[in-house]
Amino acid sequence: MHGEGRGQRRARDGGADGPARPEGEAGGAGAVDVSAEAEAGVAVEDSVDRHIARWRHKAPFDERVEGIVTRIQMLTKHLAQVKGRALAEVGLQAFEFDTLHRLASRGTPYRATPSELAAELMVSPAGITGRLDTLEEAGSIRRIRGTDDRRRVDVELTESGRAHWTAAMKLLDRAERAMVDPLDEPDQDVLIALLKRMLLRVENAG
Repeated sequence: MHGEGRGQRRARDGGADGPARPEGEAGGAGAVDVSAEAEAGVAVEDSVDRHIARWRHKAPFDERVEGIVTRIQMLTKHLAQVKGRALAEVGLQAFEFDTLHRLASRGTPYRATPSELAAELMVSPAGITGRLDTLEEAGSIRRIRGTDDRRRVDVELTESGRAHWTAAMKLLDRAERAMVDPLDEPDQDVLIALLKRMLLRVENAG
């Protein structure tokens, strides 16, 4: 909100997000496809419009900033839900997908050491060992001993693991495309540029 930090507002509102965030208002069984109306220039109200109207004159905040930040949060929440459904559909847990994702990003032969994976995933050595045990038991990865140095262990993505990862990625891609679909390519380019400017400010702030 205008004139104060996000952390100050959370503390004042008495919660991690405080009452300044709509909960459960977007989507749902009663959700209506309003893309046609929006494209026709008709003013269409979303959950964030209602959220801002409810808090107008009750707390000090900048409505533009609130509208931007809250919509980003709602879209992020939607993506988290989409990811959860996609992983459940292919039988993966989040930690399994994240580990397979790191291996897949390395390209053929899809290998990394446990310490490299632990650093990238920001988990402890014990934590990565548990993850790898679960994935190896499921047949998604294999551990390979070094030929020159038997102390070295490489983790390799198996064909089965890559198939599960690919299936999840296809579902996620489909959902992300559906979310961005209301924007044509020029609009997407503008949005990319604007979000990049915001992210650079945050990344370079400290």
